[in-house]
Amino acid sequence: MTIRVLITTDYLRPGDEADRFLRAAGLETTHLPMTGRRDPGDLVAALAGIDAALVANEPLTGDVLARAPRLRVIVRTGVGYDSIDVAAAARLGITVSTLPGVNANAVAEYTLGLLLAGARRLLQSANGVARGGWPREDGHELRGSTLGLIGYGASARAVVPLARAFGMTVLCTTNVPVDLREPGVRFTGLAELLSTSDHVSVHTALTERTRGLLDTAAFKRMKPTALLVNTARGPIVDEDALVAAVRAGEIAGAALDVVAEEPLPSDSPLRGVDGIVVYSHLAGQTAEARAAAGLRGAEEVVAALAGRARFVVNQEK
Repeated sequence: MTIRVLITTDYLRPGDEADRFLRAAGLETTHLPMTGRRDPGDLVAALAGIDAALVANEPLTGDVLARAPRLRVIVRTGVGYDSIDVAAAARLGITVSTLPGVNANAVAEYTLGLLLAGARRLLQSANGVARGGWPREDGHELRGSTLGLIGYGASARAVVPLARAFGMTVLCTTNVPVDLREPGVRFTGLAELLSTSDHVSVHTALTERTRGLLDTAAFKRMKPTALLVNTARGPIVDEDALVAAVRAGEIAGAALDVVAEEPLPSDSPLRGVDGIVVYSHLAGQTAEARAAAGLRGAEEVVAALAGRARFVVNQEK
């Protein structure tokens, strides 16, 4: 029987390196790029007769998975897997894998880019010039400032040497056991990190514990000059609380690469708020990271179908 693989990651294409790898392994591929919201019924139809799926942020709910009887393997071309009901997948005998660290360098460089843009008000300057003005407001240097990292996974670890090269002091809070002697980082609790950091960058996974972690109380702890950067997951930030905090001057602003609902709705409260800049989920999207994710994802699909998944995040119950 032919083994069929569905590919929904929007930057993967028929005939690319990942596709050639899968076909060389004797698999049949079907590309159905996800470029926006997809109706659950359409997703169920796409999974009909599919044995493995290489996906981006498809909402693979328990109901969808239960209606895909041939599906045995799901591989995310990224790190997070909050869009997948991993418990339901485990009950159904479906392995779910991610690609840890595949885009860590891309995310780290992007994070520094957002920090620089925010500290020097680059977007505000460019927009002012585009409108016919010539804004000359002072910015701030990163050197001598304190960066607080929420989470210490691969992308946060990759940020540390970049931040240190700019002369920043780096704090971190994490619930994951780490060597507290990590060079260049001081580990502390969330409350202290929020109150002492000039910049707060989110790198933690979305879980029930972290959902809404940055709320009204969190923003009140932060410096009025602080900038929030989020390249992790949108729901970690309470968006209504963020808008209120920025408008009240409790924090200086935010650079958000991720939001609770993507693409950003036209009526989002984040729109039109001076100091809040929303980007289109680009942190891990470099040519290099995409190429690595596609090939490593294809390799994980083949390994998982053979019962040798290397980066599985759930276990069959």
